[in-house]
Amino acid sequence: MAEVKLYGFWYSPFTIRVIWALNLKGIPYEHIEEDRFNKSPQLLQYNPVYKQTPVLVHDGKPLCESMLIVEYIDEIWPQNPLLPADPYDKAQARFWIKYADDMFPGIEAHYRSRSDEDREKAKEIIWERLGVVEDQCLGDEKKFYGGDTFNIVDIALGSFVQVIEVQEDMFEVKILQSERFPRLKLWFNNFKDVQIIKENTPGQEELIGFLKPLIEKMLQRK
Repeated sequence: MAEVKLYGFWYSPFTIRVIWALNLKGIPYEHIEEDRFNKSPQLLQYNPVYKQTPVLVHDGKPLCESMLIVEYIDEIWPQNPLLPADPYDKAQARFWIKYADDMFPGIEAHYRSRSDEDREKAKEIIWERLGVVEDQCLGDEKKFYGGDTFNIVDIALGSFVQVIEVQEDMFEVKILQSERFPRLKLWFNNFKDVQIIKENTPGQEELIGFLKPLIEKMLQRK
């Protein structure tokens, strides 16, 4: 098997997506931890456009952008498929992946907010986005996005809902409310219960302990 390397930040939801995909496929890889404030020359060489993680290097060839990497992994290693085989279902999955990615600015605005008022506005935007997922993406009988089968949409959405949970603890605010989002809450509980997700997701306390001082320092510099 050709060598697989992953350049990323252990706490990044984008890096974690790729880690989940590789482990769901059972692919051995080398994880190369990057420093957010002092990125390696290798990373900058592999991703000269955005200079960001994650970057997957397979057989010496680099790939950037988390969900493009996940799709590549799914095509190269067909076991435990993540994308639906049907063209229409595949297009629908990609639609919801894009929708999940479009949620990130609102999530980012929430933890970057300096005032309670701004944080409340950001929360309303997140609620609006999650409401669409609740009503249009997840069905009453679905364990995962694809039904009983774990799917690429679960990876895309799960990475951001995990960030929301961390923010709930960090800022003592309730965003993912069971009464407001019963389907989403049930889906996320099922998602977190998948063994490979459990084994390859940083702990809540570990994430908060690392991210809280980082965010506080960032807000002080504004």
